[in-house]
Amino acid sequence: MSPVFPMLTVLTMFYYMCLRRRARTATRGEIMNSHRTVESNSRTSPLNAEVVQYAKEVVDFSSHYGSENSMSYTMWNLAGVPNVFPSSGDFTQTAVFRTYGTWWDQCPSAPVPFKRTPANFQSQDYVELAFEQQVYPTAVHVLETYHPGAVIRILACSANPYSPGPPAEVRWETLWSEKPTKVNASQARQFKPCIKQINFPTNLIRLEINSSLLDYYTELDAVVLHGMKDKPMLSLKTSLIDMNDLEDDDYEEKDDCEIDNLNKKFSSTALREGPSNGYFDRLPYELIQLILNHLTLPDLCRLAQTCKLLNQHCCDPLQYIHLNLQPYWAKLNDTSLEFLQARCTLVQWLNLSWTGNRGFISVAGFSRFLKVCGSELVRLELSCSHFLNETCLEIISEMCPNLQDLNLSSCDKLPPQAFSHIAKLCGLKRLVLYRTKVEIEDYDVTASMIGAKCKKLRTLDLWRCKNITESGIAELASGCPLLEELDLGWCPTLQSSTGCFARLARQLPNLQKLFLTANRSVCDTDIEELACNCTRLRQLDILGTRMVSPASLRKLLESCKDLSLLDVSFCSQIDNRAVLELSASFPKVFIKKSFTQ
Repeated sequence: MSPVFPMLTVLTMFYYMCLRRRARTATRGEIMNSHRTVESNSRTSPLNAEVVQYAKEVVDFSSHYGSENSMSYTMWNLAGVPNVFPSSGDFTQTAVFRTYGTWWDQCPSAPVPFKRTPANFQSQDYVELAFEQQVYPTAVHVLETYHPGAVIRILACSANPYSPGPPAEVRWETLWSEKPTKVNASQARQFKPCIKQINFPTNLIRLEINSSLLDYYTELDAVVLHGMKDKPMLSLKTSLIDMNDLEDDDYEEKDDCEIDNLNKKFSSTALREGPSNGYFDRLPYELIQLILNHLTLPDLCRLAQTCKLLNQHCCDPLQYIHLNLQPYWAKLNDTSLEFLQARCTLVQWLNLSWTGNRGFISVAGFSRFLKVCGSELVRLELSCSHFLNETCLEIISEMCPNLQDLNLSSCDKLPPQAFSHIAKLCGLKRLVLYRTKVEIEDYDVTASMIGAKCKKLRTLDLWRCKNITESGIAELASGCPLLEELDLGWCPTLQSSTGCFARLARQLPNLQKLFLTANRSVCDTDIEELACNCTRLRQLDILGTRMVSPASLRKLLESCKDLSLLDVSFCSQIDNRAVLELSASFPKVFIKKSFTQ
């Protein structure tokens, strides 16, 4: 047989695969938002009028700037009609996330990023919004009033949050996504991304956020969902297939769904009669392991199906020392954990943040996994993991004796008594309890105990502690001289006139980050004490003070050579001219100044 025929056969099969792939994408409605050569028009009957609705309720979110018992700067402001749009500026009636920029990643306490995080997963925060009616989405508009550009992904869910019974199936579909981009203007805008068509109705929309490129906090006012009650019909008109249809970005989108097939892809039953390994098996075992260490989890799943040798390497527990499952939150379930279980016996870092909600992970499934894989755990990230209950924390305390780092931020459904089990984790070095129901009646007593028992403490976040006073701060500073980061933002009971901030500066010379956000009493004396005693300072937030002058700030900038962030927003004595002069003299420092609208 001529050697040409096998080549023709391969090309024929390749063309057939292209046709099948185009058919599949058409049935999913993905061609609606395509920039390729396939054309499609959505046609609806006159009776199928478009429904336009604002969010009825905020169902879930990862963080917000405001207090839990307030409406100022909280995610709950996203429910209902706009409060301030189209006005631009800083408004308390908007939704604001907890962080912005890269400053939080530059702190000494910033956790080390997980390896093997897919390049297309860059979400830092999220908010989920429920709408009154289920529709087939035709548009999603986000009303941004200050520093826009943080929304990087919009998803729709098949589950109805208002359904009386549990959903038979929970499916998330990405309507639109884009890498973080820099938006130079800070004015309000109506963000109207071009979304793709999906084949199920929805009234649950999720926005995912990345604020790393922003110069200040993004502020969102409302979200508008446009859609049809009946499923739009796709046009049958399609053009010829373009070879550019096989671009890599399609496969990147599919990475989010690969975890759904984890059970099949890790199955070794199909590998008993694998192909020849060629000369690849002559490489040292360690070298192959090092090469595979650069692959993401879905890539390992795929590679495990190629041959016996690579299946052995892909299933080696050494490949799962650090395991980040957060990017696959939409698909990860009990079955996934069960099939990963045998490969994670040596896992030390595990990220299950955002996973398991709406019944995807059960308490029993999580417990079974930790009983096998918890003995070596050093770091466990469980942010926004709402499947957790008291039993889960008890299992963590029993099965993870080496745990040093535990993140339970925004696990707001955990009952207060559940946190008593954390006391059994004697080796903890980092504990995040942001937006949890830990009940502390007297923060002065807590600060005193921390000062007495945690002599090596380096980081403490007391954001929005309502009743801590100069007494608690004094015992904290005297007992924890190694503190490098201290957040006392929005602590209204602390007053500079008591000398508490000046004592902090004198007793904590290692301070690198100090947030005194919204403390109106911070004065020149406090700034000058910091300049004299805290020369390692890198970040200082004195937003809202009325008593700090440009002269004291100049002394601070001259003394603290490593200072990179200075937030003097809404400081009445620091006008725009003073900021410009200081920025010109100290160009390495980001001096943030916002003015009231």
